Amino acid sequence: MLPLIEFEAVHRLIAAGLNDCEIGRRTGIPVRTICRWRGQSVSARLRRADPDCPRCSSTILPGPAYAYLLGLYLGDGCLTTLPKGLYRLEITLDARYAMVIFEAALAMSGMRPSAWRPVGQRPRPGCVVLSSVWKHWPCLFPQHGPGRKHERKIEFATWQQSIINRHPEYLLRGLLQSDGSRFLNRVKRQAYARYQFTNLSDDIREIFCRACDDFGVAWRTMNAKSISIARRADVVRLDTVVGPKR
Repeated sequence: MLPLIEFEAVHRLIAAGLNDCEIGRRTGIPVRTICRWRGQSVSARLRRADPDCPRCSSTILPGPAYAYLLGLYLGDGCLTTLPKGLYRLEITLDARYAMVIFEAALAMSGMRPSAWRPVGQRPRPGCVVLSSVWKHWPCLFPQHGPGRKHERKIEFATWQQSIINRHPEYLLRGLLQSDGSRFLNRVKRQAYARYQFTNLSDDIREIFCRACDDFGVAWRTMNAKSISIARRADVVRLDTVVGPKR
């Protein structure tokens, strides 16, 4: 469902006397979002609707680009609240990989095809921070909330899961380009390529593992925060959609 339709559905259930947990079970919308929507009216929501936002209008999100950007956001991205109802999306990337930076900036700007805006680049020691200001970033990333991602629940909305089910390889690409690596593991003078994904969030690691399952690559847990893909056939398959960072 689109956000406005979801919003109206939630308010109908609120009017029927259902509590937030029951509404969440029926709609698949996070309870935190329902709680926030209780204090908003449908008319106010209509005034805020933006035809430039793919989630507030009938525009279809570009699935592969969105899945990729979602992976980057879950890995090294954040949303910052600004005055006047605006939000800044920031994604921090290694400064050594110009092609990753270029692709990430292209994906960010592609979320607003009808009102293209340049993506800012701010250098920091060893990295580059991509940034874009827009009031509708939370529509695209409902995982936004107070605190660090590994300290709170991270789960996909139904519409996000639908996109990821169709494009798990692009989610993996984003996750591995932000919080992952491809390197050579040397065993008895032989070099074997492998992938490793590291994240403090149990939920995000689970999301990564489910995407691996959907894409058909085997994984194993290395330690409390890392996942490894080392079998040669699986590395070759991942190389078709990820490969070494450049």
